[in-house]
Amino acid sequence: MDIRYPRPLVAGDLIGVTAPSSGVPERLRARLDFAIQGLKDQGFQVDVGECLDGATHISAPVEQRAAEFMRMLLDPRVRAIVPPWGGETAIDLIAHLDFDAIAAADPTWIVGYSDISTLLTPITLLTGMATIHGSNLMDTPYATPASLVHWLEIARQPVGASFHQSSPNVHRLNDRDDWSADPDVTEQAWNGRGRWARLDAGTGPVDVTGRLIGGCIETMANLAGTRYADMSRLRGETDIATLVYIEAAGDEATAICRYLHGMRLAGFFDGAAAVLVGRTGAKDSPTLTQLEAVLDALGTLGLPIIGNVECGHVPPQLPIVNGALGRLVFTETEQFLQQSLR
Repeated sequence: MDIRYPRPLVAGDLIGVTAPSSGVPERLRARLDFAIQGLKDQGFQVDVGECLDGATHISAPVEQRAAEFMRMLLDPRVRAIVPPWGGETAIDLIAHLDFDAIAAADPTWIVGYSDISTLLTPITLLTGMATIHGSNLMDTPYATPASLVHWLEIARQPVGASFHQSSPNVHRLNDRDDWSADPDVTEQAWNGRGRWARLDAGTGPVDVTGRLIGGCIETMANLAGTRYADMSRLRGETDIATLVYIEAAGDEATAICRYLHGMRLAGFFDGAAAVLVGRTGAKDSPTLTQLEAVLDALGTLGLPIIGNVECGHVPPQLPIVNGALGRLVFTETEQFLQQSLR
């Protein structure tokens, strides 16, 4: 598969804001407004959609959400789409998306994580369009630690560019700012320290390459085994390896274990050179920890499994470009993920 990268974002470009899954309740609209103004302050124009209502678990009926999402994807003036956050049932959009039209259009950056990965991964796999698994709009105003790269900086990169990220050794576990009281906050209150850790039984140095792909376990489990999560499309005729990243949003360890077993049986990890596992604040089960859940399901793969990666629901965010060529290095002296937009 040839990966199609959107052209670099520049000042004056139009960024679309819509909620393909959950909208924003009234008490948090000030945060949304602050995040939108932040994009404008950086020189971007913003197309604020109509599908943003936060009264229920969806921002609008599925037909309306899909139509607005498709409108922004196919409008050549819109150069990026950034939902406010994820939600619960973005999977209902998939049957309403015109993947052929998306494949024929100029590529547009789509950014987000959690339930938004339900859309990012199928779009990359079915259309070849690179997407960014990274901070959503409500998190976009936060300052980025020095060893990471903000998604806006990635979206400004030209085709062929490379960048690498490593653990900043700080995180914020099971704690969030009260955006209703302080909508303008831009600094995270870190409450933990810790770097990446090797979870599998291997002990040697890791230096592997492959196309990056993955997402939230709780949503990917519902796509595994369908054409919307067919990893063989990314490997293509050259049979290039994949680097698969996964992260648990909040389900207990026994559920995560079950999801990962199913994903493995459905071929989600076939052809992978390594698996990256996001740091999680999800609960352990009485007889199974989140770490044990990963190893129970994936330990037999015989692959390097690197845990505590900043690619999940625990801030900060290490943005990952779906479809990019990745190089994962994990040795006694250095650990990093390099991504090349080629």
